[in-house]
Amino acid sequence: MSATTAPSGASTVGAAGAAATTIASRVRAHAHATPRRVAMRQKVHGIWAETTWESYWDTVRTVAHGLLALGVVPGDRVAVLAENCREWLWTDVATVVVRAATVGLYPTNPADEVGYLLAHSGARVLVAEDQEQVDKALAVLDDCPHLEKVVYVEPRGVRGRYDHPALLAWDDLLAMGRAHRDAHPDAVDELMAAATDDDLATLIYTSGTTGRPKGAMLTNGNVDFAVRTVTDGGGLADPAPGPDDLTLSYLPLCHVAERVFTTWSNAGAGVQVAFAESIATVPANLREVQPTLLFGVPRIWEKILATVTTRVASASPLKRAVARFWLRVSDWIGARLVDTGGRHTAATRLAYALGWVFCYRALRERIGVGKVRYAASGAAPIAPEVLRFFMGIGVPMHEVYGMTENSAIATGNRPGRVKLGTVGEPQSGVELRIDETTGEILTRHPGVFAGYRDDPDATAAVRDADGWLRTGDVGEWVDGTHVRITGRAKDIMITAGGKNIGPAGIENELKTSPYVKEAVLVGDRRPYLVALIGIEADTVGQWAQARRLPYTTYRDLTTKPEVVELVRSVVDEVNRRHPPVEQVKRFRLLPRELDQDDGELTATQKVRREAVARAFADLVDELYGPGGDR
Repeated sequence: MSATTAPSGASTVGAAGAAATTIASRVRAHAHATPRRVAMRQKVHGIWAETTWESYWDTVRTVAHGLLALGVVPGDRVAVLAENCREWLWTDVATVVVRAATVGLYPTNPADEVGYLLAHSGARVLVAEDQEQVDKALAVLDDCPHLEKVVYVEPRGVRGRYDHPALLAWDDLLAMGRAHRDAHPDAVDELMAAATDDDLATLIYTSGTTGRPKGAMLTNGNVDFAVRTVTDGGGLADPAPGPDDLTLSYLPLCHVAERVFTTWSNAGAGVQVAFAESIATVPANLREVQPTLLFGVPRIWEKILATVTTRVASASPLKRAVARFWLRVSDWIGARLVDTGGRHTAATRLAYALGWVFCYRALRERIGVGKVRYAASGAAPIAPEVLRFFMGIGVPMHEVYGMTENSAIATGNRPGRVKLGTVGEPQSGVELRIDETTGEILTRHPGVFAGYRDDPDATAAVRDADGWLRTGDVGEWVDGTHVRITGRAKDIMITAGGKNIGPAGIENELKTSPYVKEAVLVGDRRPYLVALIGIEADTVGQWAQARRLPYTTYRDLTTKPEVVELVRSVVDEVNRRHPPVEQVKRFRLLPRELDQDDGELTATQKVRREAVARAFADLVDELYGPGGDR
């Protein structure tokens, strides 16, 4: 079955020679139409400083002229290695202005990965946030023949300490830009007038769960389709996002999902962006900002739920009793909303109104979602129970689906038509079908990428001559309208008894518990399923302290019989929902947390299964050995 809808808007390519619509031309339009409106907020010396559209565009022009002064020409690549900040967006949009392509690098990437990405992308300029990122760049500079300049944003620890011809301060880049702007005032306008839909806008590297990251090439046309879909085509909130909306930017901007919710929604609909100070301050920043639109990967939503659970458990007896009562009510509300697609009934509306007075308003404000009118989870599967919790306390949750190679545009649950356990309906302008033989999901639309950089074989393996993209995800239709993802094709396990099992669903059910952080199933060509489970150190630690259970380290905590039994109760609860062949027969607690530096996690915190299996091969052998059931 397929779902096909006409694209929401016409392409600008070839329209009587008109320039392509880009994120740069959209920012310019906002600056001309509403110069005094706020575009961005960022904390400076502890105070939220505002950037207007007029100031945003003026800085973009200056940065663009600075790039031209450095010799950047159309088709070049400009890389950014920084946390989310104004400089990220200024650089991203300015790069599109000069018809070059932005390459985002994860600030958590170790030096060797930074070197690979810079060399593979052929970036000529790198904008690095601070000394830590500059050190990585200098360590691999000799392996990056195209890299000419490293522009550092934060001078502390760099200026006066390093004497390297490749280094350039951000302020000096701006000064070069102002001088170039005075000398060549029409350069930016001329370049923007020549932009085409086929120009490469950004190079986004895949997470690399099965090998080296691949550079997915997204053009102006790809990005514009994504922008139009999420801002004009009903792909996000109803009513559509606008300048009165506010979002908190905290996930890495080099990830396509955060690019959608930060840069592209900002440029497309004028959504205001507030930058979190760091990933560690997200809870505090959420409470301060109180966004109206919020995107999170499953780990974020799971963490918030775990925090609520532990705080309730540690509250005074009276507060605990009140909270648990209203959370039971919210669970009932969530269950009813699941049945109605997210639409309230008279009974749920009344129950929620009472709960709002006694619990939900304070709870939502405390966790920073008091004003959220549209929330989304994506980038990985999430347990339906987590979504139901947020729906029950009044946060309109929607699971969405997309990937780098289709500009993050595929499906989404629409307001009032939510089907829990699915990733929703095909977005406007998206063709989607499921391979009858393999069950793989295929998509086709104007956002499908141009290919992988310098890798035609990998491109041909995922995109056919007719433009269909093989997503690598296995799925099925629900009621002929919504799509349920059952697993990754490469992750499907075939037990020794011949049963095909997708591990993601079971793993996510285990991770619904506030005590479980990671769960990795093993069972391919094995007689039964086993699991390697990583505990949530904070919540299990609080649980242990409440029971006066002494421990010293993470590893010591995992050896406590009481903790093992705690996790066993979680496993047993999940097992009760599944037939015997899909039950976890044995498990072991991981003696340490998984680590990106050890290659066990990607930069987006996705588990590299093969790496985990190798690192903990001894535990797997134990689980299938004669004493594995202890």
